[in-house]
Amino acid sequence: VVENDKIRVILADNGPGMPEEVRSKLFNAFFTTKPEGKGTGLGLSISHQIVTETHCGDLYCLSSPGNGAEFVIELPLEDSEQ
Repeated sequence: VVENDKIRVILADNGPGMPEEVRSKLFNAFFTTKPEGKGTGLGLSISHQIVTETHCGDLYCLSSPGNGAEFVIELPLEDSEQ
């Protein structure tokens, strides 16, 4: 989707969704819902950092229990006149 000088990519699933207490921590470094020793909790925090700091965009998640999850990436379109 392209609007307001941004491109938006939405990745959605039809899984069980997640409660707010999990969703609010998704992009925190070292946060994981996996058992101890099975995950580093760095993937989403690094992704968030790249999107927001390197590309001046936004990465967020919309989810609630029973409603799946949507990850949204918004990136500004470059000004072709520069």
